[in-house]
Amino acid sequence: VSAALKQGQITPTELCQKCLSLIKKTKFLNAYITVSEEVALKQAEESEKRYKKGHSLGDLDGIPIAVKDNFSTSGIETTCASNMLKGYVPPYNATVVQRLLDQGAVLMGKTNLDEFAMGSGSTDGVFGPVKNPWSYSKQYREKRKQKPSGENEDSNWLITGGSSGGSAAAVSAFTCFAALGSDTGGSTRNPAAHCGIVGFKPSYGLVSRHGLIPLVNSMDVPGILTRCVDDAAIVLGVLAGHDPKDSTTIQDPGKPFMLSSLTDVSKLCIGIPKEYLVPELSSEVRSFWSKAANLFESEGAKVIEVSLPHTSYSIVCYHVLCTSEVASNMARFDGLEYGHRCDIDVSTEAMYAATRREGFNDVVRGRILAGNFFLLKENYANYFTKAQKVRRLIANDFVNVFNSGVDVLLTPTTLSEAVPYLEFIKEDNRTRSAQDDIFTQAVNMAGLPAVSVPVALSNQGLPVGLQFIGRAFCDQQLLTVAKWFEKQVQFPVIQLQELMDDCSSVFENEKLASVSLKQ
Repeated sequence: VSAALKQGQITPTELCQKCLSLIKKTKFLNAYITVSEEVALKQAEESEKRYKKGHSLGDLDGIPIAVKDNFSTSGIETTCASNMLKGYVPPYNATVVQRLLDQGAVLMGKTNLDEFAMGSGSTDGVFGPVKNPWSYSKQYREKRKQKPSGENEDSNWLITGGSSGGSAAAVSAFTCFAALGSDTGGSTRNPAAHCGIVGFKPSYGLVSRHGLIPLVNSMDVPGILTRCVDDAAIVLGVLAGHDPKDSTTIQDPGKPFMLSSLTDVSKLCIGIPKEYLVPELSSEVRSFWSKAANLFESEGAKVIEVSLPHTSYSIVCYHVLCTSEVASNMARFDGLEYGHRCDIDVSTEAMYAATRREGFNDVVRGRILAGNFFLLKENYANYFTKAQKVRRLIANDFVNVFNSGVDVLLTPTTLSEAVPYLEFIKEDNRTRSAQDDIFTQAVNMAGLPAVSVPVALSNQGLPVGLQFIGRAFCDQQLLTVAKWFEKQVQFPVIQLQELMDDCSSVFENEKLASVSLKQ
């Protein structure tokens, strides 16, 4: 679509209006919390002036994007899908948002999530759950026709995964071309797999966290959601780099991130972690994982089984560290400086307690409670310190595998394809997160780059994603391999024509439709 803008096939304003139209048509998906229509149209107008003068800022100039609602956006409400921050308007932009805007990107709005990004379904936010666009796809609906009728179609929609489900749904439903998510334990890769798009988690320290409302400072990374790997690389090229406001960012990221087309994979060594073959893994995902490994092998790559021996401890370790940092981070929401404040004025203590009870949901309060328990003086050594030691062992497992000559690890992203909402909510949040993050959270503890790439449709007509994990700061190599794989598997485009009968006419001429919808 960038090429179409440069060639004058479409103007930034027309493109922005088309995406706004699609946002309205897909409002029922609940992907957006705030649609910044006026801001977007103004930004598109500025972009149009630049194109007319021949002063385009680059590939992102005039491109509609969306941002998860836990990134600060100047002058635009930022809620984290919580009562605690309803009405909070930040006075500044997160570094990643500012870098996108500096390149001429057009901000369509802020996307829905689990409250404070705590969850794996995008079902626990105060604005309600996000619906997966694939629930309404031709591919899924045709498969459902073969099943016995009698089920209520309206209540049988599928979850997007989470916690960046709004961003994933926004990209999947064509309402924007790229979106920012956050990834603490898989929150970008998980919904990307369920929504049939690319979800990329950069190496920790490559992209600034300044302005991302923190969940777990030592694991949080801004994530990128796009419809193809090349797009993710373009966005990464804009976001990566040192930020004086985030001391964890590295000085020289080695930009730009332009991907070459890999033609020969024979020099690659792909590792298959044996510990990831868990009993809960669906037979279909296992089959796709196996076929992907065979594909690399048939093209000459070396595919070997590897061991990450401390994998079985990673979920417990992650839970202890995650809740401990959450307890610390959530202490700032006290009703004094910003956000929600209750009416109780009996005492400061009573005001604190009532504000936090009213502002946070059960999931957030539960994690704060658990984290404070682990951080108690009498528990600190037994829980937090031990978890930190196990985290080091988990990180060392990856180091050892990569030092043995492995270039990239190939794993599942999720245990199965997306499940219906009514099935998903049978389990509590903690159980769901432990299951859904099983393949993704160790990467965050080790600070490595990882990307989920859609591979094929399941028997139900739903997307399945596989995950590639790379060496720290070898993000470009990882994305190059992912791009090769993406080209081989030729994942089908979501067909939403029945849902939005004029979806195709929204992108008027065929040539442009092929540019913008082909991925």
